[in-house]
Amino acid sequence: MTTDHKQVTILVPNYKTPEITKICMRLLRKYTDFSQVEVIAIDNNSQDASLDYLRSLPWLTLIERQPAPDDTVPLSHSRALDLALARVTTPYVLSIHTDTFVKRADWLQMLLQPFKDNPKLAGVGSWKLESKTTLQRWGIRFEQSWKKALHQWFGYRGYNPNRLDESKYYLRSHCAMYRTDIIRALNTCFSDQNQTAGMAMHQKMVAAGYEMRFLDSVQLGQFVDHLNHATLIFNPQLGTSEKNMREGAKRINAKLRGIDGEAILTDSGLDK
Repeated sequence: MTTDHKQVTILVPNYKTPEITKICMRLLRKYTDFSQVEVIAIDNNSQDASLDYLRSLPWLTLIERQPAPDDTVPLSHSRALDLALARVTTPYVLSIHTDTFVKRADWLQMLLQPFKDNPKLAGVGSWKLESKTTLQRWGIRFEQSWKKALHQWFGYRGYNPNRLDESKYYLRSHCAMYRTDIIRALNTCFSDQNQTAGMAMHQKMVAAGYEMRFLDSVQLGQFVDHLNHATLIFNPQLGTSEKNMREGAKRINAKLRGIDGEAILTDSGLDK
């Protein structure tokens, strides 16, 4: 892999989402300056059309990962990222999901710009990437505050104290850019301590005195969209409830209509 003049290596784990994978890759191809990037896709033993599709793309490096005996869904994802991370030689590394869709030609420059302005910055990305209005986000905060009160007064078990605790936030792997040299210097990785992808890595960077920048979901959403849990929704064997599958499928189908997913699926010219 020749990366001497390139800036970013994009890592994309894949598992059994044929149409979503195709849309993700075609949008990446459409809106990305490939003179600046390398792309590594890591298939997690899909054995389906999504793997066949990735094998057909001449502009990426494909790693076909075999499952480990102690794999869980989160660990298989973070370990896939680490297989690719070991090959990265560019100054920056970016993780995305197959349900992460880029929307504009300047998306990569937007993620890189903060590093140019701040030499202490180690990572840029988001905690959540959701297409929610300000009113909806305030509604979530009100709901969580009410659940907290119920928890304190009556022992309500549906309260998650970490959801609005920003000290617990870390860059999520659906869109997270890091300086590669800092990852190497701290001897960390996505699956560090067998935690959710990027969690321990984020904590080590902060503990070492580096800064991490969270982009507002509305701002980031102008450049990148995230379907959120598409792999789980389209693969019920991974443990998603029927209710989440129904609601998730409705949400995803609406987003696919919004980006004219059918047109992208027919544009095979983007595979070249």
